[in-house]
Amino acid sequence: MELKDIIFIDSFPKIDLHGLDRDTARVMVNDFIKDNIKMKNDIIVIIHGIGSGILRQTVHEVLKNNKNVIEYKTFYNNNGSTIVKINLKN
Repeated sequence: MELKDIIFIDSFPKIDLHGLDRDTARVMVNDFIKDNIKMKNDIIVIIHGIGSGILRQTVHEVLKNNKNVIEYKTFYNNNGSTIVKINLKN
C-alpha cells in the first residue's frame, strides 16, 4: 500500500505525542516503530498536533534518521498527524 492511497487513518496503530517534550517524543517514536515492526504493522500514524510545529519537526527528524522507515508524510486531511511506512524485512 502506498501512503498516497490512504484516505482513513483510523484503522492504523497510532501514538499521540501531545504535551511531550522533544526528547521524550524522540524516544517514544523510535520505541513505537520497534514495537510495530515486531507486530508486523507496516503503516503507522504519529499524532504530533499542529501548534508551533516543534513536535512535527522533531518527529520528521527522527523518521528521516530511522533506518526502518521507508517513507513518511504529513497526512493531507490532518496536518497534525504523520503517516509512516515501515520496512518489515529486517
